Amino acid sequence: MAPADSAEAGAPRPSHRLPRLRRGAGFIAALLCLAALLVVAAGEWAAQNERDAQWDNLRRSGEVQALALRGVATRYNYLPFTTAQHPLVRQLLHHPASQEVRDAANAYLQAVNEHAGSDMLYVMDPQGLTLASSNWDTPNSFVHQNYRNRPYFHDALGGDTGRFYGVGKTTGEPGLFVSAPVHDNGRVIGVVAVKVRMEPIANPWEQLRDPVFVTDARGIVFLGSEPSWLYRTSHPVPAADVQQLQHNEQYGTGWTPRPVPWALRQHSDQPGAELHLDGNGKRYLAFEEALPDLGWTLTVTADSRVVTVARQQAWALATLASGLLVLGALYWQLRERRLAENRQARIGLEQRVQERTHALQQAQAFRQSMEDSLLVGMRARDLEGRIVYVNAAMCDMVGYRADELIGQLPPYPYWHPDELDRHWNDSDTVLAGKASPQGRENRLRHRDGSDVYTMFYTTRLIDGHGQHIGWMSSVVNITAQKRAEEQQQQREAQLQRVQRVITVGEMASTLAHELNQPLAALVNYAAAARALAAQGKTGPLNDSLEALSAQALRAADIVGRIRRWVRQHPESREPCDLSAIVEQSLELLLRAEARRQGIAVRVEQTGAPLQVHADRVLLEQVVINLGLNALQAMQTHQPPPEGHELRLRVAADHGHALVQVLDRGPGLPPGIAERLFEPFFTTRSDGLGLGLNICRSIIESMGGQLQARNREGGGAVFEIRLPCAVAPEAATTP
Repeated sequence: MAPADSAEAGAPRPSHRLPRLRRGAGFIAALLCLAALLVVAAGEWAAQNERDAQWDNLRRSGEVQALALRGVATRYNYLPFTTAQHPLVRQLLHHPASQEVRDAANAYLQAVNEHAGSDMLYVMDPQGLTLASSNWDTPNSFVHQNYRNRPYFHDALGGDTGRFYGVGKTTGEPGLFVSAPVHDNGRVIGVVAVKVRMEPIANPWEQLRDPVFVTDARGIVFLGSEPSWLYRTSHPVPAADVQQLQHNEQYGTGWTPRPVPWALRQHSDQPGAELHLDGNGKRYLAFEEALPDLGWTLTVTADSRVVTVARQQAWALATLASGLLVLGALYWQLRERRLAENRQARIGLEQRVQERTHALQQAQAFRQSMEDSLLVGMRARDLEGRIVYVNAAMCDMVGYRADELIGQLPPYPYWHPDELDRHWNDSDTVLAGKASPQGRENRLRHRDGSDVYTMFYTTRLIDGHGQHIGWMSSVVNITAQKRAEEQQQQREAQLQRVQRVITVGEMASTLAHELNQPLAALVNYAAAARALAAQGKTGPLNDSLEALSAQALRAADIVGRIRRWVRQHPESREPCDLSAIVEQSLELLLRAEARRQGIAVRVEQTGAPLQVHADRVLLEQVVINLGLNALQAMQTHQPPPEGHELRLRVAADHGHALVQVLDRGPGLPPGIAERLFEPFFTTRSDGLGLGLNICRSIIESMGGQLQARNREGGGAVFEIRLPCAVAPEAATTP
């Protein structure tokens, strides 16, 4: 027994091994702590160095960008002041009604603007009305536009130089406006302003990786590389300033203050701030460069991820260096872990089961939250049409709870009672597998009785085994869109009525020529009747009274037709002899006006009568208007070898009746011929530009056409083409 006892005594006891294990674990723990401290210190050191380098880069970039921005903003400061000294500008402000001075001023401003390279150059009177502009011949001309609500106008009107950045009232394009007063004998008589576009400095910013933007004195972003940030506020704007900005229309007519999607956080130990974007959590180092002479602040940024990357790289290198130090400790730790694996296996399994259960609960809660947050309604039905699922958006759309809808078969409680047949047809079509991929529009009835307009998009509902188990529908609420369309239709109808009322003003002035004839005839016939009554001549007296009555009825007919036109009543159409209408137009005004101007009148008519369905008075007025235009054109034109002559031609052409008004005037230049029938386009200084547009509208309302072209040998031809009421026996082409 002795050897056995001695062997048993020589074996290492667990009580001796335990202190060694504890000492080894303490040593390795200390070693790991030291390694961790080295890794953390290395990372922080690398991050600080990278942060300092980024701040230096931002400071230099801010100086360069500020210099470029200041150069563009002050490049044209001289231009308004220099232009204001020109005598032509003072002459324009003293004689704003002179078209010759206006044309000369427009040409001068256009030449100066092109030479300087600015965007717009224009002159305003003391009331803010633009008298002349470099873009006078463009669709977005500043001429006749009023800018008295702009601060730069008031600054210049007070005798100072004005500077203002904002969205253009006429073009809708932003730019920098610089203004200067126009002095005359010690007083300000007008304002000259230049618009400078800032795109040359802002466009390159869009190519940069990190945002660059400029804010005004109120903290509003007005220039930058991120279009979605423009005209948003970086801090709250007082209500008085908001009203002032809206009055000035600095950032557009519909501007309202909206905060930028980021926040600046200042750090006392850093030369700049940290910019935090909402939503994605991105962060930038932001350096602000003040421009006190302009009242702006330039902000340049750099992605703070470079600092994080530098820290991570330092961590990686430090971890690699310290890995050799802890390699032995990892081997020992692995051996100890093996001893504890069996003991921890059961505990780990229980923990995994709990984690998996928690994950499933989280997934279910996430899915439910996602479905509740959808704005689109979702509805699932089985193959029989029974509702098996609805989300919160669908319940809100129809006003019923989910438990009130689930399990329902058609007809559903939200079907509109006026469209039950359509609902049944749509439901049967979907359940038969013939749903349209473009969706179907449906009108539903909300629980409170209101109508809800929706679009239903239906597709097959497939389970996890690929089996078709029902139908899933997405429902989009388009009620607001429907109401907006109805309101738009109402606005268009009101606009058409306003346009008709505007048109009648020009029509009234045009028809005045025709009214003058019966009114003048009334006076003459009344005087003749008075003389014949005094002489006792009853026969001629009756003739004069009958003529007087006819002219009075004609005047009343004209007035009645104008009233029907204003009240949107349809025109009074009747069969008319086209030749008689031309003769009546000549007798009313054209022949007398041509005789007064010394111009011959010639009428060419077809042999057979031409009948058309038309409003006789309006058609006569169109012929008179075209004839007067032709006489006026020949009055201002040197006579050709053939001499002046107004020719009226009546002919038939393939089922249409034609009236051609031919003159020997200057003809139609290409630039004028293309815009001849546009509303408000005129070459006459006293015209409104509505006469030919009204004439075309009258002819088109009668189913015809009004065209214009140049005449061979000089002059112009205006042609009225109307469908014949009765086709002529032989159609000829003039």
